[in-house]
Amino acid sequence: MEKSEKQTFSIRARLMSFTHAVRGIYVFFKTTHNAWVHVGAVIVVVCLGVFFSIERIDWILLVGAACLVFVAEACNTAIEIDINLTSPEYHPYARDTKDVAAGAVLIAAVGAVVIGILVFYPYIENYLGIRV
Repeated sequence: MEKSEKQTFSIRARLMSFTHAVRGIYVFFKTTHNAWVHVGAVIVVVCLGVFFSIERIDWILLVGAACLVFVAEACNTAIEIDINLTSPEYHPYARDTKDVAAGAVLIAAVGAVVIGILVFYPYIENYLGIRV
């Protein structure tokens, strides 16, 4: 079948697509050690959120920030897997590609930390009874 031909909708095909995505998440967590660092950070954030009984909008911001970090890390992992396959020998462009992808994760992580500080600072300030 040519790519220009439309394929009919298939529940089986959608389920297979979902299965592939779940396998991808498994591969991501199995092969990406930094993902477990992010999981640890999320656990701390959730515990703090529960402790401080943060507002719904704060949960939304924190969940969005955490998801962004995981998506960036997953994309970085996918890029690394592909580069390792297509360029097993050292090449400066391969290095640059990996470094840029890792930089995207760093940008997302720093942004998540900033969001966390902005969210939790007022709660911590109120809890400690201080005003700065």
